[in-house]
Amino acid sequence: MADSITLTLPDGSQRALPLGSTGATLAASIGSGLARAAVAVVVDGAETDLTAPLPDGAAVAVVTTDTEDGRHILRHSTAHVLAQAVLDLFPGAKFAIGPPIENGFYYDFELPDATTFSEDDLVRIDTRMRAIIKADQPFIREEHTQGEGIELFADQPYKREIIERVDAAEGAVGGVVSAHRNSEHFVDLCRGPHVPSTGRLGHFKLQKVAGAYWRGDENRPMLQRIYGTAWESKAALEAHLTMLEEAEKRDHRRLGLELDLFHFPPEIGGGLPVFHPKGGLIRKLMEDYSRAEHQRAGYEFVYTPHLARSTLFEKSGHLDWYADGMYPPMEMEGATYYPKPMNCPMHILIYQSRQRSYRELPLRLFEFGTVYRFERSGVLHGLTRVRGITQDDSHIFCARDQLADELASLLQFVMKVLRTFGLTDFEAELATRPEKFVGVAEEWDQATAALADALERAGIPYVVAEGEGAFYAPKIDVHVRDAIGRRWQMSTLQVDFQLPQLFDLEYTSAENVRERPYMIHRALFGSVERFFGILTEHYAGAFPTWLSPVQVRVLAVRDDHEDYAASVVERLAAVGLRVDRIEADDKLGNRIRRAKLEKIPWVLVVGDDDVAGDTVGVNGREGDVERGVPVAAFIERMGDQTAAPVSP
Repeated sequence: MADSITLTLPDGSQRALPLGSTGATLAASIGSGLARAAVAVVVDGAETDLTAPLPDGAAVAVVTTDTEDGRHILRHSTAHVLAQAVLDLFPGAKFAIGPPIENGFYYDFELPDATTFSEDDLVRIDTRMRAIIKADQPFIREEHTQGEGIELFADQPYKREIIERVDAAEGAVGGVVSAHRNSEHFVDLCRGPHVPSTGRLGHFKLQKVAGAYWRGDENRPMLQRIYGTAWESKAALEAHLTMLEEAEKRDHRRLGLELDLFHFPPEIGGGLPVFHPKGGLIRKLMEDYSRAEHQRAGYEFVYTPHLARSTLFEKSGHLDWYADGMYPPMEMEGATYYPKPMNCPMHILIYQSRQRSYRELPLRLFEFGTVYRFERSGVLHGLTRVRGITQDDSHIFCARDQLADELASLLQFVMKVLRTFGLTDFEAELATRPEKFVGVAEEWDQATAALADALERAGIPYVVAEGEGAFYAPKIDVHVRDAIGRRWQMSTLQVDFQLPQLFDLEYTSAENVRERPYMIHRALFGSVERFFGILTEHYAGAFPTWLSPVQVRVLAVRDDHEDYAASVVERLAAVGLRVDRIEADDKLGNRIRRAKLEKIPWVLVVGDDDVAGDTVGVNGREGDVERGVPVAAFIERMGDQTAAPVSP
């Protein structure tokens, strides 16, 4: 019998270790620094605890805390410590699930006698968690039969339900229930992996308590969810908390009110904003720029109704796919109508309205089309999650041999438009064919290869999300990072095989043969509302001059300078600048501060010398102050800042 094993490392090299070696053994054999940073290993593609023996011949990679996978494990382990602390402090508490999430974790609880967590409770829980971490309790994996698992969690109804449903996502696979124990009195249902011991944790902060329905079902019990964040070091935690503080300052919901841009009247309903004149102007500028760019790029504008007969959405499949998120139907004159959840079926009808020739392809249809989706109140969030969604929706119909070039051109177009709005840091995900799919595998492969080629040509870093495509199409999701490093999912390009087939779309080829076109779904902003919210936070409300509702404010030092101030306003307005004037009914310093709070890019102050010399004092939003600037020189300076940038 062999007394050693041979492992293959990510670089292709091999390493021999004694039989029974674990991931921790492997990390230590490579170096002490790796041993300190290791939290798990990936064995033949599956994450495994560091303490598990490694099989001979396996391909193994060490997972460290400074990677996303490592942070995921660290946060999951911290969630377990949170649950242990709550059960210690609140006898009789029930615990449900506690997964890691982006930048943090949460755990759901039901407290005895319908009590709720207070802010003081979070302090107590934090203290107890740190005691558990200081105790350096090892995480020990256990496996049980389903019956043993139910007995183990006899007093925990939510854990029992998970086990009874044999829920692979929470730990029970094929009748085997995996759990992790980190003290004599605490064990949690979980597949793992976890850090070797609680002593590897500690850089965390509990953030807030919120309500959450069990399983996300409003007909199930309302639980209390404690959110937290956890990182691999004190510096990483502090950097994240600083970012959160900055994000709070940039919250578009607060800025929307402070800058008089939009609000959500309760009389209209949740998730349905109204845009005020300033916000409406910014939105118009966004849309005008987008329309101009689409026109240059060969798109054709269409307009479609806000509702349609149910038969259209039955044919398109939306009543099967999205019925839970659609508004209720309306019965009129013997027909059933729905507010539209998508624009694509109506764009298809435009394509289908007459016979199409290969000479018309690619046909690019574009619309700012408002759709309606009933998002649950618990997920609504300012402009970034609404119920009335205006999509900058495009559907491109093309021939098979046009697909690759069209996708590459589309992706370049997306990046150009987003860069104009100041978003320049791109990443992408390529979602590929799932196990269950419709269509022909060969077409899927061609579409996926074309999407990958578009990403390569664009030079965007991307990851492949294996099997994450919709059952009818692969897609690219473009992500951007904003000014404080947050990642936002933005634009989508999706190749659709299903709808052209369902609607029997055709075009006549050069050989006079009827062919099926490819259909590309493309949303660039995603939605105007969400993009508006993202831009507001990206710029912290200080929109670039071309997007600012008021670009220049003119202030007279005294009443006797008002006539000259008015003449400056007229000259600036005559060249297309958006300019206003606040009369000298308050101290000059107060009026300048008000303009700064309104985030107006340029404040012009006029006094005695300016009246005499046809000049202005220029106060830039960034704090620069100039005196005696000729009005004509200021107008010339503003020439390239007053309108949307023009594409080359």
